[in-house]
Amino acid sequence: MSGQIRIFAYFSNLVLLAAFLGMGLGLALGRRRPGLVHAALPALAVFSAILAFAEDIGLVSAKFPDPAMSLWGGESGVGLAGFAGATLLVVGLFWGIACVFLFAAAPVGWLFDRLPPLRAYGADLVGSLLGVVALTILAALGTSPVFWMAAVVIPLVLLSPRPTSFVSAAAVLVLAGLSVRGALFSPYNRIDLVPLRLSDEPAGFGEKVGDFRLQANRDYHQDVLDLSAKAVAATSGSARRRYQEVYELPFRLQSNRGSALVVGAGTGNDVAAALRVGYESVKSVEIDPTILRVGASRHPERPYANPRVTPVVNDARAYFEQSPDERFDVVCYGLLDSHAMFSSMSSLRLENYVYTVEGIRAGWRHVKDDGILAISYSVYAGDWIAKRMLGIVEEATGLQPITVPHMMNFGMTYVVGRRLDPALVARLPVAPASLSRDPSVRIPTDDWPFTYLKPGRFPWAYVAVLTMIIATATFAVKRAYGLGKAEGALFDAPLFLMGAAFMLLETRMVTELSLLFGATWAVNASVFAGILVMVLVANAIVVRKPPSRVAVWYVPLASALLLTWLFGAGTLNSLPILARGIVGGLLFALPVAFAGVIFSSLLAKSVNAASSLGSNLLGAVVGGALEYTSMLVGLRALALLALALYLGSLLLVLRRVRPVD
Repeated sequence: MSGQIRIFAYFSNLVLLAAFLGMGLGLALGRRRPGLVHAALPALAVFSAILAFAEDIGLVSAKFPDPAMSLWGGESGVGLAGFAGATLLVVGLFWGIACVFLFAAAPVGWLFDRLPPLRAYGADLVGSLLGVVALTILAALGTSPVFWMAAVVIPLVLLSPRPTSFVSAAAVLVLAGLSVRGALFSPYNRIDLVPLRLSDEPAGFGEKVGDFRLQANRDYHQDVLDLSAKAVAATSGSARRRYQEVYELPFRLQSNRGSALVVGAGTGNDVAAALRVGYESVKSVEIDPTILRVGASRHPERPYANPRVTPVVNDARAYFEQSPDERFDVVCYGLLDSHAMFSSMSSLRLENYVYTVEGIRAGWRHVKDDGILAISYSVYAGDWIAKRMLGIVEEATGLQPITVPHMMNFGMTYVVGRRLDPALVARLPVAPASLSRDPSVRIPTDDWPFTYLKPGRFPWAYVAVLTMIIATATFAVKRAYGLGKAEGALFDAPLFLMGAAFMLLETRMVTELSLLFGATWAVNASVFAGILVMVLVANAIVVRKPPSRVAVWYVPLASALLLTWLFGAGTLNSLPILARGIVGGLLFALPVAFAGVIFSSLLAKSVNAASSLGSNLLGAVVGGALEYTSMLVGLRALALLALALYLGSLLLVLRRVRPVD
C-alpha cells in the first residue's frame, strides 16, 4: 500500500486497523458461512489490480484530506469537494482491505468452535509468530512484492483449493510483479531511481557524470549528484556549484578537520562533502540498508568506498544512545526524512524521535567542546516549521543557532557551536537569516513527537476519516454480531474493551522501546515477536492452571501500567545497554503478560470463543483510532487511557450474571 499509494506511507496504521476490522467481522460471519474464504483470493486479486495500476489511475499522488498535517505537499488543498473526495477515497480503500481480511478470516470462526478455546487460541498465536518470522526473513532479504504475495497466497490456496482460487493466486503474483516497474525494496521503502537533470545544465550532462534522483515511497528523497571540483568546473551552470556550497557548508564552519558524523546519510552527498573538505574520518549513519547500498554502488563520487568512511546501518537516535563516548568535530544531520511509518502500530514516522528536544540533545552530547552541530531541514511547510526547529535546537543546546536559508530543496541549515569562529561564519555562501521563537508553535518532545502537525490547526480530517470508519464499522458489526437481537449476546464487551486497551499498550510498547534500541525494522519485529511469546506463555499458564479469580489479575496489570506511565523508556537511556534491555523489557513485558492471563481466562469460559476473539479484534480497531488522541495529550497518557479501558472491562466482568470468578 505504502509503495503504491503515497499517503499510506504516512498512515499505514490505517491498513492495520482495516485488517483487524476485517478479521473481527470474518470471525463472526465465518461461524455460519466458512465458505466465504473462497472469495479471499479473488478479492485480493481485485485489490492487487488497483494497487498495480495505481499510477495509471492517479492513486499514487492521491492527497490525504487533512491539511493540518504537513506531508510535503501530500495534503489536500482547501475546498469542500477536495476534502470530501480525499476522505471517501481513504475510507473506500480502507474497506477494500477490510473485505480481503474478512474473507480470509472466515474459516477461523468456523474452526475455532471445533477445538477447545485455548488450544485454538494457542494455534492462532503460533501462526502469528510464524508470520512475524516469515516477514522478518523477507524483509532481511530485501524481497519484492512478488515474494510477499507468494507468502500470502500459499495458505489461502490451501484453505481454498478451487480453480478460481488458483487463477486468482496467479493473478495476484503477476500483478505484484507488474507493480515493481524496476523499483528496489527495503524493509522501509519502495525505492525508485529516476534520471535527473539540473535546470541550468545541457541535456545529457547529468547522465554523463552519473547523477540521478532517488524516490522513497513515491516521494522525492534526494538528488544524487557529482559535486566534485571536476564536475562543477565542467559546466557553466550555477546550480551544481550552489549544491556543492550547501553540502560543504557545515564542514567549512569548523577549522579542525578531524572527525565528522553524518546522520541521515542517505546515498552519501554529505559524506562526500566532508571528504572533499578534508576530514580525516567520517562516520555515516543511515537507517535504510538499501539506500546505503545504492549510494555505495551508484554515487558518482563513491564516498562509501573511501577508507576514511565508516558506514553504520542504524537509527540516528539509537546510534547516539548506543555510542555515548564518541565525540566529533562536526555532527551533521542530512535532510533526514523517512517517508515511512515508524510502525504499523503507530501514527508516528521513523524520524519523529530524532527531531525532538531530547533527540537533538542526544546528538549535541556527541559534539566536542569546540565542535559544531549542523541540522539541514526542509522548511517547505512554511514559517512555522522553521520556527519549530529553531525552538527544538535552542531547547536542546541552550544556544541560539545561526540559521542559513540556502533553500536548496526548500532547506534551512541550523548551526550551533560553543566556540563558532566569526571569520568562518562571515564566509558563508548565504547570509544568515534573522529568525525568532514563536511561543504559539509547540516544541516536540519524546512525549509529543509530532514534528509535522501544524500549530493551531485541529485535525478535522483525521476525525472525519475515523468517524466514517467507526460509523460504517458499527453498522457492519451490528449486522455480523446480531446486536440488538437475541444473538447479540455473542458480542463480548469485556474482551472488546481489552482489545482496545491492548492495542494502546502495544503502541506504547513499540514506540517507547524504540527509544532504547532504535526505530529499525529489526527492533519492531523483535517487539512484535516478544509480545506474541509473552501472550503464548500467558495462555500456557492458564491452560495448565486456570486462575480461580480472574479479577485478581487486574491488580498487577493496573500496577504494571502505572509503572510504564511513571517510568517511560526514555528515562532508562542512562543505563548501560544490557541493563537497559533487561529493565526496559521487563517494564513493558509485565502488563502484556498480565493482560494475556486475563484474556485467556475469559476466552476459556466464553459461550462462543470465536465471537469473543472477533470482539477483541474489533476492540483493537477502536484502540487504534484512540491512538490518535496522543496528538493532543501525548504518548505517556496512552498508558492511562489503556488502564481506563482495562478497568472498564473489569467492571463488565464483575457485573455479569454468572461471574467468571
